[in-house]
Amino acid sequence: MTDFLYPFLDREERDVGPLMDDLARSAEAKASLSEALRTATLATLAGDLDDAAAAMAARFGRGGRLFAFGNGGSSTDAAGVAALFCHPPEGRSLPARSLVADHAILTALANDVGYELVFSRQLIATAGPEDIALGLSTSGSSPNLLRAFAEARRLGLLTIGLAGYDGGTMAAADTVDHCLIVRSDSVHRIQEVQSAVVFALWQRVERAVDEKSVGAR
Repeated sequence: MTDFLYPFLDREERDVGPLMDDLARSAEAKASLSEALRTATLATLAGDLDDAAAAMAARFGRGGRLFAFGNGGSSTDAAGVAALFCHPPEGRSLPARSLVADHAILTALANDVGYELVFSRQLIATAGPEDIALGLSTSGSSPNLLRAFAEARRLGLLTIGLAGYDGGTMAAADTVDHCLIVRSDSVHRIQEVQSAVVFALWQRVERAVDEKSVGAR
């Protein structure tokens, strides 16, 4: 029984035509909003993306690795970030890892030391000063991301934050080197456009790494 989840889908509904039309219009409207936000955000962040990509390419060039992390839906986005850099559709593979990938480590840390430390403790254990910490949050104010960025800064990592709304606490934190903000109050649209921002960032990093490789020959 799913009527309590979707009360607008009446089990006794017989005339599905109007319902399907409404759903189609809703999907089209959301797709249009997402596309408009994506276009505006990528244009606004173009210079910030260039700067972040150049800094990341420099770290990769010195043997650095990317560590990605986030909560909830952003945890799956973090896994996607690591996969994109490690197994790109084209270009070279760059070392990247998702800090939400190992459920045993994640749940052990949450149980033993507290959920606010699940990412920072992993950085302490595995990251070095040439590495990169990339955290994704829709609110920009997730306590465990902020703790991870603070620890990353102490360790000497480059820090990249992706946030929504007005950037939240992340935007004002002096522990985030590059904060890429999707300015929307819709969690769904934020996460959709953050995926586009990540892809644009990866494309720039690939180009910058290639340029450094050519220049070093």
